[in-house]
Amino acid sequence: MNSDRFIDKSHMPTEDEVYSSLGTEAKDAWAGLMSFAAQNYDHTAEWNYGGKNYGWNVRYRKSGKTLFCMFPEKKGFTVLLVLGKKEIEVYRDRCAEFGGSFRSMFDTAAQFHDGKWLWIRVENAIQLEDIQRMILIKRKAKIRQ
Repeated sequence: MNSDRFIDKSHMPTEDEVYSSLGTEAKDAWAGLMSFAAQNYDHTAEWNYGGKNYGWNVRYRKSGKTLFCMFPEKKGFTVLLVLGKKEIEVYRDRCAEFGGSFRSMFDTAAQFHDGKWLWIRVENAIQLEDIQRMILIKRKAKIRQ
């Protein structure tokens, strides 16, 4: 169990509580990833309680499919990206585009029969580029008009 997360099921965190917990640098990254999602996808951002071990998270969903989740924590947050076999193949073809720390994290993530679950700890906006690139592999951005 991660005590740095919002794990009280009876109390969904407020925006002020989340931003206060994240800290300055992670707050900018949180807002940046939310902005990226709003600009590129028509998924709904919804609060979800993931149980006592995971706590509250914001997940981006459309038609019952989750694009990614963000778990607010103290001095950062964790992004969960669930990748299927096709996304993993595309990533492997393009892995040179990603930074070394992302490649290392990907390589050490457990491989399941249906794909990989990437748990990515974010503490500042510098880390967003690789995460956004992976989200774009998972689902193409909507066409802007």
